[in-house]
Amino acid sequence: MATTTHQGARDYQEDALLSQAAGPDVLGSVVVADGLGGHAAGDVASGIVSAEVFRQITAQNSDLLACKADIPALLTTAARTANTQVGVHAKAHAETYGMGSTLLATIIVDNALSWASIGDSPLYLYRDGALQQLSATHSMAPQIDMLVKIGALSEQEGRDHPSRHTLTSVIRGRDIKAIDCPKTPTMLCDGDIVIVSSDGLQYLSDPQISDILDATSQQSAQKIADALLAALENLGDPEQDNIAFAVIKCARD
Repeated sequence: MATTTHQGARDYQEDALLSQAAGPDVLGSVVVADGLGGHAAGDVASGIVSAEVFRQITAQNSDLLACKADIPALLTTAARTANTQVGVHAKAHAETYGMGSTLLATIIVDNALSWASIGDSPLYLYRDGALQQLSATHSMAPQIDMLVKIGALSEQEGRDHPSRHTLTSVIRGRDIKAIDCPKTPTMLCDGDIVIVSSDGLQYLSDPQISDILDATSQQSAQKIADALLAALENLGDPEQDNIAFAVIKCARD
């Protein structure tokens, strides 16, 4: 596994990433939280969310057997606890009122990938030359893409739509509108590549990401991560968002 964070073209780093590699008595886990840009204390929110969810996951290392019985429950409980902590902090510190964060938390155990996602941070699986996004996107983007598909908007209008990145579910210390947390894990195969990311990676299109993985899939996770970051930097986008992602290369035990 390799992890990467980068500030992009933004004034502050509001993405947070914590991870631990899988081991005999350790859950493999990546937690990514993306603080809401343009809102108060996005970095504080993402820090609270990532730290609390990661704390709850790593606390299970002492009793993996019990944890394996219901990983989705562990992930959703951790997400809701983090949501409560964000609300408590905001009430105690008026200057952070309105802060919020996305969450993408993954656990890999016994070659099974489970996740909980709130917001628009993407979870990708690359297998046999094909890239797919596993996580749901809690933003207006899917609805806008549907308008493009039926011809109500042009592709350019869809890409540039001002509401495209408006989130429909987020951690903000209030009711969470939706949590994407499948009850059945995705079984991983030898050679799979998993990418756990904030949406800053999506300044690259899915075909661009897929092309990079095609070219680097036989290399190390670190080389793949370096190639993805280099491609983002080569874009030179003046609006490039913060970036945080982990690359996991899968091999069966």
